Amino acid sequence: MNTLIRIVLLGLIMLAGSVQAADPLVISHGADRATPIAVVPFGWQGGTVLPEDMATIVGNDLRNSGFFEPIPRQNMISLPTQASEVIYRDWKALGAQYLLIGNIVPAGGRLQVQFALFNVATEQQVMTGSVSGGTDQLRDMAHYVSDQAFQKLTGIQGAFSTRLLYVTAERFSVNNTRYTLQRADYDGARAVTLLQSREPILSPRYAPDGRRIAYVSFEQKRPRIFIQHIDTGRREQITNFEGLNGAPAFSPDGNRLAFVLSKDGNPEIYVMDLNSKQLQRVTNHFSIDTEPFWGADGQTLYFTSDRAGRPQIYKTRIGGGEPQRVTFVGNYNANPKLSADEKTLVMIHRQDGYTNFKVAAQDLQRGNLRILSETSLDDSPTVAPNGTMLIYATRQQGRGVLMLVSTNGRVRLPIPTAQGDVREPSWSPYLN
Repeated sequence: MNTLIRIVLLGLIMLAGSVQAADPLVISHGADRATPIAVVPFGWQGGTVLPEDMATIVGNDLRNSGFFEPIPRQNMISLPTQASEVIYRDWKALGAQYLLIGNIVPAGGRLQVQFALFNVATEQQVMTGSVSGGTDQLRDMAHYVSDQAFQKLTGIQGAFSTRLLYVTAERFSVNNTRYTLQRADYDGARAVTLLQSREPILSPRYAPDGRRIAYVSFEQKRPRIFIQHIDTGRREQITNFEGLNGAPAFSPDGNRLAFVLSKDGNPEIYVMDLNSKQLQRVTNHFSIDTEPFWGADGQTLYFTSDRAGRPQIYKTRIGGGEPQRVTFVGNYNANPKLSADEKTLVMIHRQDGYTNFKVAAQDLQRGNLRILSETSLDDSPTVAPNGTMLIYATRQQGRGVLMLVSTNGRVRLPIPTAQGDVREPSWSPYLN
């Protein structure tokens, strides 16, 4: 559901409801092109074919970050795949700047994966590591290898082992739509169902611990906010106020939940202490205030408001004080998300004179704004915990889909998901 529709809905509801490696090599953000890296097919000493190709997963991860460009596999067919046999001139001839080699060995009913990273330019081995798991954990182990290599080469913690929430809506007939809350790897693989309903599910959000999620459900024919524990499925209804109950967002410490209520006649931002259930009103204005997002200090909220006549993004202190406007470029800015370092604000943006909604990023220090998406009718951006990638909802060929974009703009690709319209993505924090 795009933000414009959401804001219209708010008004209607209001009326109706009266192993980390040291010494990173640091690949620069400002490089003109992605760094070439060769991810060699991992050696396998078992007899059967493995269900996942770890090297392909690692190569895709590194490519998705926008920092690296994997060497095509067909170019590596005749080259050695063992660390002891690396001939640097061969890899230099392919244009590789780095080389990643892995080997998988059966070990007591499990798999032991050993991997090594080489700097082809300096002809040095720069990292080795290992990870073990079952056959059903090949993707987990591949993402782990990607995280380790990415951090070694960039100095940035990898985010490939994180997860993604999203909602699908599959329509069977005019009055029969099934809504499903899904949890998947960040790249859309291994999706599992957390909740199904005949009524809409909106705004799923992770808690900082990654073990709880909050979302809006219309299962009582009116919007209500729930918190669900991922491992057990146990749910708790958090709000049951008249009118709108929407847009939940966990505080950085996970002990509070910001959301939007229209119980007093107008959509406003509130914060609830989840232990005491004490409620605090944060905004107080005749306009629509919605879509809160927490700053890292746990005291600042960014939110969307039309108090200037059209939707723009503001920030305010929950302890009081006048909200400050943050966005000024364009006639529509909404659905704010901060990068991990809080230097970049990601949002849905519409330029003056245009009708399409795009994903944009604003440098909060310099004020300049960049368009990140090439699609239209974009909505619901969510940012990886390390700030290198974002995922948003859009439409292609009449269907709601998710798109992944590297924040440096080098990578844009659709994420494979289940049938139906896909919407409302939410990226997890780092998972322990």
